Amino acid sequence: MARLFRARWLILPILIIVIAGGYAAWQYFSNWESTDDAQIEAHIHPVNAKIGGTVISVNVQDNQHVASGIVLVQLDARDYEVAFARAGAELAAAQAAVLGARAGVPIASSLVGSQVISAEAIAERAKGGIEVASKELLAARARLRFAQARVSEAQANSTKAARDLDRMKQLIAKDEISQQQYDAAVAAAEAARATVESAQAAVFQAEHEVAASEARVSQARAEFQKAQAEAQATKTAPEQVTISRAQARSAEARVQLAKSAVDQARLNMEYTTIKAPVSGIVSKKTVEAGQVVQAGQPLMAIIPAEDVWVTANFKETQLADMQPGQTATVSVDAYDGRVYNAHVDSIASATGAKFSLLPPENATGNYVKVVQRVPVKLILDQGQDTEHQLRPGMSVVVKVRVK
Repeated sequence: MARLFRARWLILPILIIVIAGGYAAWQYFSNWESTDDAQIEAHIHPVNAKIGGTVISVNVQDNQHVASGIVLVQLDARDYEVAFARAGAELAAAQAAVLGARAGVPIASSLVGSQVISAEAIAERAKGGIEVASKELLAARARLRFAQARVSEAQANSTKAARDLDRMKQLIAKDEISQQQYDAAVAAAEAARATVESAQAAVFQAEHEVAASEARVSQARAEFQKAQAEAQATKTAPEQVTISRAQARSAEARVQLAKSAVDQARLNMEYTTIKAPVSGIVSKKTVEAGQVVQAGQPLMAIIPAEDVWVTANFKETQLADMQPGQTATVSVDAYDGRVYNAHVDSIASATGAKFSLLPPENATGNYVKVVQRVPVKLILDQGQDTEHQLRPGMSVVVKVRVK
């Protein structure tokens, strides 16, 4: 009996210690929320070709660290250099034509009151002039209609590209598309706007050509009518001044069109040198020397090693006491559970299911309640990843101190 009595007294302290330890453990773990549904994230900057061409050299390798602005890929620029030289020559010719047209305006004005042409000579000249000017007018109007149609087409394409870009902005904000697709949509919208401007410049030129042709037709008809009425040649001089001024305006429009072509050719030459948009590590390189690439084709991606964060998907039942600024720990599987200190940066405004490609529909009649997960962004504390060992996609375990 004495032995049994002593055993009971020994069990009682053990029970008290176990209960106290369990209570202390409960107190500790109730202050933390944890999840293993988490991974390292980072910005991924795609590098795409803005123009087509043949790759001359590739100056980087996979997993190489590069600085912002260094040359990654060099395309063959000879075709674009020729195009730039040709655009410059066309601009110089257009500028010379403007000088000639402007010089003709005062000359035509000086002839008013001094030029005397017989009515018969005017009639003979006007017969052929009316015919030629009418054909030129028909051709100019045809070119104007064609240019207007191109403007309508370009505006429609630009509107579509702008709408596509707006949709892409919404999709990339939800992480439903890649940065590459979004950049391609931005490039398409810019190209569509440039096409609209080019088409409008062509319409501007065509309108002035029509005006010049109409003025020539008017002049020819006026000369014929005035010759029949034995009018003096001085009455036709104002029409000549109008034609000269219309020709000068048409030449000025051609200069603007040539300047646009020079600017585009210069941009294309610059695009043959593809540089790193940011400092980081080269990944997913798919380009080699000698390869022919197309505009918008992905060449590689650059991942900045300095700017990484953690996305942890917590159950909605774990968010009651969670808020930005709370301290946290990040345990990385790849490095035998090495722990990094971090803090909560922000909590997503919707669950991960709402951002999925096919969000669940609970209004179908077969409803099963499922605990949803909400993405929480955590930022590593200063000086935690000095060796830049963390890589996007690594699995981690996150613990957040909520109390």
